[in-house]
Amino acid sequence: MVGSAWRRRVNPHDREILRLAVPAFGALVAEPLFLLSDSAIIGHLGTAQLGGLGVAGQALSLLVYLCVFLAYGTTAGVARQVGAGDLRAAIRQGIDGMWLALAIGVVLAVGCRPLVPWLVDLFGASPVVDPYARTYLTISLLGVPGMLVVLAGTGVLRGLQDTRTPLLVSIGGFGGNLILNVVFVLVLDWGIAGSAWGTVIAQTLGAAVYVIMVLRGARRHGAPVRPDLPGLRAAASAGVHLLVRTAALRVVLIVGTSVAARMGDAEIAAYQVGFQVWTLLALALDSIAIAGQAITGRHLGAEDVAATRSATRRMVLWGVVCGVIFGIAILVVRPWLPALFTTDDQVRGLLLASLIVVALLQPIAGVVFVLDGILIGAGDGPYLAVTSLISTVAFLPPVLAAYQLGAGLIGLWLAIGVWMAARFVTLGLRARSEAWLVTGATR
Repeated sequence: MVGSAWRRRVNPHDREILRLAVPAFGALVAEPLFLLSDSAIIGHLGTAQLGGLGVAGQALSLLVYLCVFLAYGTTAGVARQVGAGDLRAAIRQGIDGMWLALAIGVVLAVGCRPLVPWLVDLFGASPVVDPYARTYLTISLLGVPGMLVVLAGTGVLRGLQDTRTPLLVSIGGFGGNLILNVVFVLVLDWGIAGSAWGTVIAQTLGAAVYVIMVLRGARRHGAPVRPDLPGLRAAASAGVHLLVRTAALRVVLIVGTSVAARMGDAEIAAYQVGFQVWTLLALALDSIAIAGQAITGRHLGAEDVAATRSATRRMVLWGVVCGVIFGIAILVVRPWLPALFTTDDQVRGLLLASLIVVALLQPIAGVVFVLDGILIGAGDGPYLAVTSLISTVAFLPPVLAAYQLGAGLIGLWLAIGVWMAARFVTLGLRARSEAWLVTGATR
């Protein structure tokens, strides 16, 4: 009786949010394990090889990060068609996204190959590290088409309200990558090139899995699989706005790291650890945002504004609660956390102070990440592009002032707080309005 009464009190959106968010979090965490497993194996070869992996990995991550719109835009578009009850059109839209991903991937793989020496220099590789970074990046570019198809394929399944399958594919990809790296690097002695080939093969196989699944869906629902120029143009148009949004966010991350590096060795070391803590918690909050993309797109496609509003309120509440919990958790483990990463007293002191600000920002981050996902799901890309630029502009004066005035890491993290506050205001105002609630199978 108590159990049934509890179930009646549970908000109807909670089960759906959990069903989508928990596997999404697992998939988000699994992705960084590709590079982590590479690092663990390459670390046995030597410091120069590990440094080469780090430099090449940063360049590769930048390319893929900027193309995350392939997942987000596809999720929103497919979810709308699902809400409208047209699974054939949903699959067709997903196929358009995957064709676009393949085209962009091929262009990047071919176009960036001559730029490998410049990219390696851009990320500051030393003469010793340089040849290893070039080797890894040159080979890994062959896997970019597969990586981008995986992004789009993930978006298709999320739009179809399935986040469990992407989790399984991510786990399989991680396992395959690990096995291939062990064989190529440690058994066949191919060095850092073996690690790169292992990642290329694992990512390409992951892409093949998504292609097979989407082709099966197309056959089941009678959706054509050939490239559709109007569909590709529509996907590219939606992607441009999300690309601007993502690039603006990336500017903040790059500037933050650059400023911390110029403050000193202890500062950049403490900032990197603090930012890794921030990133881990961001992945958890991002999983709710991914649920928001799928749920919002579906409700708007079904022309159910009331359900969209209700789900939005519930997901924002989830973001606030998770943010508060994360903030408290950071404060609880804060006295012991620095010892896990460093024995340097100066770095420890800087990290202890920084973690207070990181903790206090978590409730705001919870709202920001969730609303960002909801508006992506609504297809509100133009607004997100503009406000992301505004938030980035708001971040630059305080971060430069923090550096010029010698405010240290606390000043840098407070500047990040200004950035988050600007996003909180702009996203919150939009969510309270009616402008983003555009219903129908297409926006």
